[in-house]
Amino acid sequence: MLFTEVVETSEAVAATRSRLAKVAALAGLLKRLDTPAVVSFLIGVPSQGRIGAGWRTVYDVSVPPAAGESLTVVEVDEALGAYGEFSGKGSAGRRADLLAALFGRATEAEQGFLRRLLTGELRQGALEGVMLDAIASAADVPAGVVRRAFMLSGSLPSTAVAALRGGEAELSLVALEIGRPVRPMLASPAASLPEALAELGSVVVEHKLDGARIQVHRDGSEVRIFTRTLREITSTVPELVDLVRAMPCTSVVLDGETLALTDDGKPRPFQETMSRFGAQDVRELLLSPFFFDCLHLDGRDLLDVPLRERLVALRAVAGVHVIPGVEEASASQAAAVVDDALAAGHEGVMVKALDSVYAAGRRGSAWQKVKPVHTLDLVVLGVEWGSGRRSGKLSNLHLGARDPDGGAPIMVGKTFKGMTDELLAWQTKALADIAVEKHPWGVVVKPELVIEIELDGAQVSPRYPGGVALRFARVLRYRPDKDAGSADTIDAVRALLPGKGSVGDPEA
Repeated sequence: MLFTEVVETSEAVAATRSRLAKVAALAGLLKRLDTPAVVSFLIGVPSQGRIGAGWRTVYDVSVPPAAGESLTVVEVDEALGAYGEFSGKGSAGRRADLLAALFGRATEAEQGFLRRLLTGELRQGALEGVMLDAIASAADVPAGVVRRAFMLSGSLPSTAVAALRGGEAELSLVALEIGRPVRPMLASPAASLPEALAELGSVVVEHKLDGARIQVHRDGSEVRIFTRTLREITSTVPELVDLVRAMPCTSVVLDGETLALTDDGKPRPFQETMSRFGAQDVRELLLSPFFFDCLHLDGRDLLDVPLRERLVALRAVAGVHVIPGVEEASASQAAAVVDDALAAGHEGVMVKALDSVYAAGRRGSAWQKVKPVHTLDLVVLGVEWGSGRRSGKLSNLHLGARDPDGGAPIMVGKTFKGMTDELLAWQTKALADIAVEKHPWGVVVKPELVIEIELDGAQVSPRYPGGVALRFARVLRYRPDKDAGSADTIDAVRALLPGKGSVGDPEA
C-alpha cells in the first residue's frame, strides 16, 4: 500500500465532523490492509511507539519534496524502526541522514504527515472508538467482538489484523493473558448518590481513593505491575511486588489503586505517589495498595462473571488490602461510606452494580463515581503569559475536552486559578518544552498533558466551538498517569449544564 493512501485517508477523516463518514473512510482503507502499520499511522503513532525523534530534529529536516508518490507504508515503517535502533557514537548523524532520505522520497503532503506523526501532532490520537467501528465495518464483524478483543490485547493494529484475517472466529480466540495488561474498566460521573443507587440496584459502595490506578499480574513467582495507561512500572515498586508475591495463590490479576500514606493513614498529595513510579530509591516513601477487583485467580478467568463473584475471589486473595466498602449497601449505609471516605481524606465513593461483568476499557454506567465537587480531566491546549506577580510565567491555561468522534480537543475555557508558585514554575518550563506555536500572548502546545480541574458547573457559551464553557474553573493537579485519550469528553462537560443533574446529593 502506498503511504499517500494513508495520508489521504487521514485528511478525509480530519475534514469531516460526521462519525459515520470517518468510519467509512477508515474502513475503505482497512479492507486493503497489508501491514499493521497502517492502523498505527492512522491513530497517530509510529508502530514502534516513541522512537526518540524530537520536535526540533524533525522540523530541522529541510529537503525538497518528491514530485510523485512512491513511498510505501512498509518502507516508512521500516525506516522509523531503524531510526529508533541507532545508538552510540555517530548515531545522531545516522539518524539525520535517515530522516533526510525518508523525507526526500516523500511528497509535500507526506512530509507534513510525517512531521505530525513523529511529533505527536497528528490530530487523530483520540481516534480509538472510531477506529474500532471502522475495523468492525471493514471485517463485517460485530463491533462488540472487536472491542473485546482490543480490550484484552491492548493493541489496535493486532486487533485489526485478526479481524480482517480471521473474522469473528479469530477475534474470539483473544483472551486474558497473564503478564499482558488489560485495558481498565472505567467509571462515569454520577448525577447524585441517590440516583446512582436507584439506577444500579444491588451495589457495592467503595472509597474512591486519590491514588494511582494499578493492574497487578502474577504467575508463580513472576510479578508485573502496570499503570492505567498500560505502562509497566514493576522495577520501581518493589514493595508492591513483594506484597503480591506473598499472596495465597499461584496466579492472579488484580485491579486497584496505590498511594502513599502519612503516618496517620491519610493520603499524601497525589504528586508524591506519582513520583514513585520513576524513582529507584524507595526507602523514604512506600506505597500502599488497595484492590477492588479480581480478573483472574488460579487458572480461572473472571472477566465475565458478576462483580459479586469477583469480590469473593478478591477477598480470598487480597485480604486486608481490599478497598474499604459495603456490599448490598442501603441508602443510609452508602451515605455512611461517603462520610467515612471523605473523613479519611479520599475523593468520594464508587458505586458499582454487583451483577456487572468487567467491561475492560469501557466507560459505562455499571460503575459510577460520586464526588462532593465537580471535577474534569481536560487537555491543555495552550497557555498565556501572566501579568503582575506572574510576569514571565506561563499562567492562564487554555483547556480542551476530548472529541468522542476522534477530532482535535474542543476548547471549553481558561483558568489561572489554583496554582501554587511551585506548580506555576514547573508549568512554565513543561509547557514551553512542548510548544508548537509561539505568539506574543503565549504558546500553543501539543495536546498531550491532562490536568484535573475543579469547577462549579458549565454554562452555554457561543464563545467556544462546543457551545459550552466552564464556570469558575480552578486547577487541582496535573495527571501524569493519564493521556489525552482518557480525558473527559465534551459530552461530560455538557452534562454539567443546568438541568442536567449535579454530583452529590441535591438535598445536601
